[in-house]
Amino acid sequence: MASTNRSNLTYMIIMKQTSARPSANLCAMFFAGMAILSTLMVPATARAEDEAILRLGIVSFLSGPAAGPFGVPAANAAKMMVGALNAGRIPQPYNGIGIAGAQIEIVLVDEAGGVTKQVTEYRNMIQRRGVDAVIGYISSGSCLGIAPVAEEMKVLTVFHTCGTPRIFEEANYRYVFRTASHSATDGIGAARYLVDRFPNLKSYAGINQNYAWGHDSWRDFEGALKVLKPDFEFKTHQLPKLFAGQYNAEISALLVSRPDALHSSLFGGDLEAFIFQATARGLHENTRLILTTGETMMFQLAKRLPDGLIMGARGPYGVFASDTPINKWFRKEFQDNFGLLPTYPAYMMGQAILGLKAAYEAVKTKDALPDTEAVVDAFSFLEYTAIGTTVKMALGEGHQAITGTAYGIFGHNEDTGAPIINNVISYSAECVNPPASTNTVDWIAQGMPGAQCD
Repeated sequence: MASTNRSNLTYMIIMKQTSARPSANLCAMFFAGMAILSTLMVPATARAEDEAILRLGIVSFLSGPAAGPFGVPAANAAKMMVGALNAGRIPQPYNGIGIAGAQIEIVLVDEAGGVTKQVTEYRNMIQRRGVDAVIGYISSGSCLGIAPVAEEMKVLTVFHTCGTPRIFEEANYRYVFRTASHSATDGIGAARYLVDRFPNLKSYAGINQNYAWGHDSWRDFEGALKVLKPDFEFKTHQLPKLFAGQYNAEISALLVSRPDALHSSLFGGDLEAFIFQATARGLHENTRLILTTGETMMFQLAKRLPDGLIMGARGPYGVFASDTPINKWFRKEFQDNFGLLPTYPAYMMGQAILGLKAAYEAVKTKDALPDTEAVVDAFSFLEYTAIGTTVKMALGEGHQAITGTAYGIFGHNEDTGAPIINNVISYSAECVNPPASTNTVDWIAQGMPGAQCD
């Protein structure tokens, strides 16, 4: 751990602009400017020379198509949470200053640029910038590439958003944790919602990105659907490349096949582009669109979205989060700081930071920050209070979280036009996650035995 007399909170920005649609680039450049400006805006506090510092790497998309809907809200949440922790302003049980009494510094890294670049940036954070722990990664490809490097370097690394189950089902890691449920939760929850809410639907199709996240999401959704409703007729599955942006051919295929329901795990700019193109051609008029990441659109793009879209938030986040004291604080603080209500990427980032704090403080001593080995031991199988839910590190030998999930139908308030979610069904963690030491694919194929659904 480092000792320093720097001000209350320091940001070190590592960014490389990548090609993207103009709106994403503008959003990313605005965020970069605000992040740098915020260094000057955070009030300085006196600090003793020997006061402990925890230097935390934060990785999120700051440029490219995933920046606006995902990366920027997550990075904003990290800035806000760290500033509040350093000032002791988060409600109980997280009202203690910093993490285990240490002030937190952020090294903020752009996730854009691909896996090879991320591995290089990760090593640089550790070797050149002295980062003590890392929280990050939205892309499943990033997480699959970073996990073995984190293990090699023995650096505590917390994945906050990426969804592929493969991370802890295909390998064992000591230093890697994920504080959000994996994509099986989304797929199983989506299948259950369709069957529970629309039992008369007879056919289904899908459109998902052609990489780990898209393949895994579809596999688990379709597998669960076959268990829950074996007579559901398959129509087509479209697999556009990641960040394709144009979906005319895929939409044409979907219109021809006329499925009753369409599953999609498209996210970020890809999801927005697909929805605008698909609804312009009337796909939603005869097909129920169930969007596992749809909640990210509901506030910023509310005026452009049609009623009737089925949306999820990859867990009990955003509009699906419980109205706890921490959640009330989080929503107000986020809206006051950034002008929008927080969506699930912000919740997932905040949840990861609170998990790290809970693990450190479970083994803190009076004299010094605990070492990484002690924190790793404390993090394994940890159960802790998050922003609007309880997180249980129950799978992957205590390294993979489980939470419940929820889905509902998007609409607009008749009087105010404000975006709302109706017909919400929530599913417990034990209903939509496999038991410990059970492979997700095998569990679904066996009929999801032991699932505890109300």
